[in-house]
Amino acid sequence: MSGPVDGLAGGPVNGRLDLSRPTRVHVVGVGGAGMSGIAAVLAAMGHVVSGSDLKWSPGLERLKALGVDVRVGHDAAHVDGAELVTASSAVMASNPELTEARRRGITFCSRAQVLAAVCALRRCAAVSGTHGKTTTTSMLALILVEAGLRPSFLVGGDLTQLGTNAVWSDGQWLVVEADESDGTFLAVEPDLAVVTNIEPDHLDHYGSFDALVAAFDRFAAGRPGGVVAGADDHVSAEVGRRHGATLVGTSPGADYRLTALRSGPAGVGFDLLHDGETLGRIELPVTGGNIAQNAAMATVAAMTIGAPVTAATSALARFAGVSRRYEHRGERNGVVFVDDYAHLPTEVAAVLAAAAQEGRRVVVVFQPHRYSRTAAVGSQFADAFAGADLLVVTDVFPAGETPMPGVTGRLVADAVAQAHPELELHYVANRSELPEAVSGLLRPGDLCLTLGAGDLTALPDELMADAEW
Repeated sequence: MSGPVDGLAGGPVNGRLDLSRPTRVHVVGVGGAGMSGIAAVLAAMGHVVSGSDLKWSPGLERLKALGVDVRVGHDAAHVDGAELVTASSAVMASNPELTEARRRGITFCSRAQVLAAVCALRRCAAVSGTHGKTTTTSMLALILVEAGLRPSFLVGGDLTQLGTNAVWSDGQWLVVEADESDGTFLAVEPDLAVVTNIEPDHLDHYGSFDALVAAFDRFAAGRPGGVVAGADDHVSAEVGRRHGATLVGTSPGADYRLTALRSGPAGVGFDLLHDGETLGRIELPVTGGNIAQNAAMATVAAMTIGAPVTAATSALARFAGVSRRYEHRGERNGVVFVDDYAHLPTEVAAVLAAAAQEGRRVVVVFQPHRYSRTAAVGSQFADAFAGADLLVVTDVFPAGETPMPGVTGRLVADAVAQAHPELELHYVANRSELPEAVSGLLRPGDLCLTLGAGDLTALPDELMADAEW
């Protein structure tokens, strides 16, 4: 069994969790991006929060400073005193803390149920989509802060300039990143829905692309504050049109259009047009895949809520990025290290387009994510790395999945090699052998780009700390 079972004894009445009174909450897997934000918000709301995770991390350190009782390792005793237990869908049902909660009859609520209960306490703007939702959510939150609206927010990555992914404030709006991967976004009832784009992903959960699109239709339906959707992705545009969305993009049919686009190592910029009128010039000091589109969507969403465009121009001019989104990690021996969460073909291609602006030799290290995803889209990476000068592929990061026969990182490597035999390509199956293999390929002046949603994010630090390199 891969995930926890909803509805333990004593669960919420009619599927609704009431967070209006102080509650003792235990969070299993509290170090993850989604659960850490929920724990921080619950603590700020006045609940007594504890949590556990497999290993120590900066996120646990931050939660401890916020008053969360954090523990390393999983033990049945950790649920002592808890009135409510929650966990992400990545936590196994056999986890000893979940097993003990079931035995004691402690109320269990999924992450989706807890998120829905938090959202019910504020007017909610929810951002979803296959790509760009973390960055768009972050930008939207910062624009509303700049506008003086004092928003609360829950984001799937740390905002670099704030050093956190969650804030509970006294304003009427809550901005959340709504995750479609396991259907969580359908538990939220937002005033305003934002759909960045829709591509085939998480089909192990939905069964088909049509079912995924139908889920986005439900997410966008009947939103009193409206819908903002990406115009340049034809699927999100179609879903948006079905629900009267405001469309944003470079496409001629967009309600808000990006024009006069500028992109380079120092950042990106564009004019935002509406009804033939230029509303303002947005300039950002960061680069990365689809960063301009994300900024435009965040700006339009903020304007829909009531923020002036000047709040966007001011906030985004200082935007420092989000962790693992074209994040500059450092420099060693003349090599610049950049890390990005990109793990789908279109994401990888967009990040490489940004890397090309750096004017360096681009060395990419890629870690495929999940066996099910690699089996489904591995061959689609054939052209995704066309902008690289050298590519290193490692084996699949399982993310809790059981290995599938015949599914390894070679599916990606072989697809690229067949489509682009001119590209220097190395397959290093063992993750532990990567530091030595990659350091031997790097040379001064390179840009080393680590891509993937798994533990490859540690590779830049491993290389920069290597005394023998």
